[in-house]
Amino acid sequence: MRKMILLQSCYLSYSVQEEMKRGSVIGNIAKDLGLETGALTNRRARIDTDENDKRYCDINLNNGELIVADRIDREGLCGEKASCILKHELVLESPLELHRINLHVQDINDNSPQFNEESINIEIQESAARGARFVIEGAHDADVGQNAVQHYNLKKNDHFILATNGNTIELVLDKELDREKQNEINLLLTALDGGSPQRSGSVVIHVTVLDANDNAPVFSQAVYKASLPENSPLDTVVVTVSATDADEGVNGDVTYDFSHVSEDVKKVFSIDRKIGEIRVIGAVDYEITRTFEIRVKAKDGLGLSSYAKVIISITDVNDNVPVVNLKSLKNPISENTPPGTEVGIINVQDRDSESNRQVRCSIQQNVPFKLVPSIKNYYSLVTTGHLDRELVSDYNITITATDEGSPPLSSSKTVELSVADINDNPPEFEEQSYSAYVSENNKPGSTLCSVSAADPDWRQNGTVIYSLLPAEVNGAQVSSYVSVNGDTGVIHAVRSFDYEQLRSFKVQVMARDNGSPPLSSNVTVSVFISDVNDNSPQILYPAPEGNSFMTELVPKAAHGGSLVSKVIAVDADSGQNAWLSYHIVKSTDPGLFSIGVHSGEIRTQRDISESDSMKQNLIVAVKDNGQPSLSATCSVYLLISDNLAEVPELKDISYDEKNSKLTSYLIIALVSVSTFFLTFIIIILGVRFCRRRKPRLLFDGAVAIPSAYLPPNYADVDGTGTLRSTYNYDAYLTTGSRTSDFKFVTSYNDNTLPADQTLKKSPSDFAEVFGHCDSSPEVGTTVTCTFTLNLYISSFQHIFAFVMNIFWMNLVPFLLRQIIISCCLNMMFGVGL
Repeated sequence: MRKMILLQSCYLSYSVQEEMKRGSVIGNIAKDLGLETGALTNRRARIDTDENDKRYCDINLNNGELIVADRIDREGLCGEKASCILKHELVLESPLELHRINLHVQDINDNSPQFNEESINIEIQESAARGARFVIEGAHDADVGQNAVQHYNLKKNDHFILATNGNTIELVLDKELDREKQNEINLLLTALDGGSPQRSGSVVIHVTVLDANDNAPVFSQAVYKASLPENSPLDTVVVTVSATDADEGVNGDVTYDFSHVSEDVKKVFSIDRKIGEIRVIGAVDYEITRTFEIRVKAKDGLGLSSYAKVIISITDVNDNVPVVNLKSLKNPISENTPPGTEVGIINVQDRDSESNRQVRCSIQQNVPFKLVPSIKNYYSLVTTGHLDRELVSDYNITITATDEGSPPLSSSKTVELSVADINDNPPEFEEQSYSAYVSENNKPGSTLCSVSAADPDWRQNGTVIYSLLPAEVNGAQVSSYVSVNGDTGVIHAVRSFDYEQLRSFKVQVMARDNGSPPLSSNVTVSVFISDVNDNSPQILYPAPEGNSFMTELVPKAAHGGSLVSKVIAVDADSGQNAWLSYHIVKSTDPGLFSIGVHSGEIRTQRDISESDSMKQNLIVAVKDNGQPSLSATCSVYLLISDNLAEVPELKDISYDEKNSKLTSYLIIALVSVSTFFLTFIIIILGVRFCRRRKPRLLFDGAVAIPSAYLPPNYADVDGTGTLRSTYNYDAYLTTGSRTSDFKFVTSYNDNTLPADQTLKKSPSDFAEVFGHCDSSPEVGTTVTCTFTLNLYISSFQHIFAFVMNIFWMNLVPFLLRQIIISCCLNMMFGVGL
C-alpha cells in the first residue's frame, strides 16, 4: 500500500443551459485536466457535493465527459439572481486530488411574463389633470436578463399613454376624463420579454372614473431591512411596515399586502393587512434560504397604492451536527503494513456557516491510527505503528467531529478495520525439551510421549505439522527407531528396544507451519529405556557342565574359613536386576562348606577332618534381584587331598560323555601346548635373569580361574554389578602344598569392561608376573617370579594367551592340567605336587 500525496488544483468552470436533458454533455473533464481516460476509473473519480445538496452533474468514466445528471431549473435554484452558479467537487484518489467545478447556469426563455392579477382595477377622479400618473403593478417574469420583461405595450386609446421608468410602470393621463361621458374605461396592457422566441403576457386595466382622490399612500421607508435568526419560533414579529395617505375618510384608509411573492415566502411569512406587521408562520432555515426579499403594497380605499421592499436576512445558528463520511477504506490491511500508510479517506461536513462550520476531528488514543488533515474538509486515516494480528485482529476506530459553535456540537462515526494475517510467527513448543521413558521389550507402535507446539498465526499460517529431523542412532536412521504423527505430535516406537544394547538416545522433532514461506522450530526429545529383568545370571566360573569338567583341590590341613574356590557370575541387566546372591542348594557334606551370599567365595566352615569324604560336590544357585527373580545353577567339584598321589582312580570322577569322545584331540592338544609352553619358558629364561624378592601375595587354597571365562560383554554397571571387587581373578595355580605356592596374580582397577574387549593381560601386567625372580631361603615361603618383557615378548604373550584359552582351558581335563603344571614347575623351580 503506498502513501497518497494530496494535491489541490484550480477551479473548473463550465456553462450549462437550464432545462437540458439528462445525459447532455457539459464538457470533457479528462481533457481539461490532461488525464487519460482510463485514469479516471483507476483513480476512482467521482463528483462530490455536500450531503444534503442535489448532484446536478456526473462524470462518464469511459470518456471523461461531464454530463447532466438531473433537471436544472435556474429559476428554482437562483430565483431572480443574475448569476446562478452550482458548485461541485471532483475527487480523485491515489493520489488524492480535489477540483472545484462551477456550473454557470444560463437562463433560457422558458417563462412568460405574468401579471399578478387577471385585471387591474383603478379608480380615477374625474378631476385628475392631464399628465397625471397612475402607477401600475408590472408583470413578473421568472427569467432573468434578456429573457426577463423588457418593455410594455398599451393598446391605443383616447385618454391614456404608457410611461416606463426602470421597474416603474405608469399610466399617464393624456386627455382629461369626463365621468358623464364615460365612467369606465378598459385598457389592454401587454408585457414583452427579450427572449427568442419572444414571450408575452397581458392584463386588462379597468379604469373607473370617480371623484378626486389625488393622494396615494406613502411608505415611511423605501426599503425595510430586518435580521432574523434561523429556527425562530412561530408568530415572531420580523418587521412592521408603515404607509400614510394624506386623504381623508375612505381615501385615507391604507391596507397592506404582499406583492409578487412566491408560495415559499407565503409559507414562511405573513403580513397584517391593517397594521403592516410581518410575522413568522413557518420554519426558517439558514441552510435553505439565507435572504428573503419581499415586496409590500400599501393601498388606500379608492385604489391608489404604493410599494416598498422588505429585506429579511437570516442569521445562522449552530443547529447542524457535523457529519463524518467515509469516502474510501482499504479493508482488511496486512499486519506488516508500515507506519504512515494511508488506509482511508474521511470527509466531514457541517451545513452551518462561519465559526459554526469549522470542524475539528479527533480519534481515540488507544489505536495505532491518526487523522491527517488534507484538502479542505478531508482527512486521511494513517497508521502510526506496527500492527500485530496476533495481539489485535480487529479495530473499531471511533472518529469524533466537533464544530466551533456555541455551544459546540459533535458526532462520531465508528470505522471497523480488520488486520490480515501474514506468516510471521514460527511454531513454539510448550516445553524446551521433552523426555520419554519406555521399558525395554516394548511393543512396536507403542506411544512414547507427545510433543505440542502452538502457532498464533491464522488458518494455514497457524497449522502445525510435526516431523523428525534426519539423524542416526547406533548407525541407523532415527526413523527406524521412532516415528511422529504429523498432525498430533504423538511419538511412537517403531521397534522393540533392548536396554542391554541401547539405554538412551535423542531425536530432533521439527514443528513447521503451513505458511508461505513456512516457519519452523525444533525441540529435542530424549528417550530413556528402562531395564527389565529379562536376562538370567550367567556363570563364568566354574564352566557350565557339558563345556568342561573342573575339580578344585582342597588341602587336608585347611582350617575353618579358608577360601577354597569362588563362583563367578554376571548378569547382563542393570540396577537391582543385576544384584546377584549365591546359595548352596545341595552339598555332599552340608556343614563343611559355605558360600558368600554376595561374593560367591566358597570357604570351609570348620577344619577338615579325616572322616570327611575326599570328594565333595556342591550345587550352587545364583539368583538376581529382579521381579520376578531369575536364576542359574552350577556344580562345584572339590577334592580333599594334599597330593595327586593320594587321589583315587580318575575314572571314579564323573566326566562328561562328550569329553571322552575327544581323547584323540586331547592328546594332540597336550603335545602341541606342552611343546609350545616349554619353548616359551626357555625363551623367557634366556632373556632375563631371575632374582629373589619378598612375597607379594599370599593366598591359601588358591583357585585356578582362567581369564578366558570372562565374556567380552559383561561389566560392572553403576557399581551394582556382580564383579564387586576391584580385583578380578585372572589365574591362580596351586601345588596343593602348604609349603610352597606358585601364583600368577593380576589386578584390574577398572570397574567395567568395554563391550568389544575381553579381560586380557597387557604387556605391563605380564611383565609384573615374569619381570623378577626372588627366592626365599626359608622353607614354606612363597616364591614369586616376575620377569620384565620387552615388546616382542609382550606380543608373544598375547598369542600364547589366545592358544591357552582355546586348547588349555576347554580341551584339557583338570587333573591332566595339574599334572602338566606340576611337571613344568618341577623342571623350572624344583617344586612339584
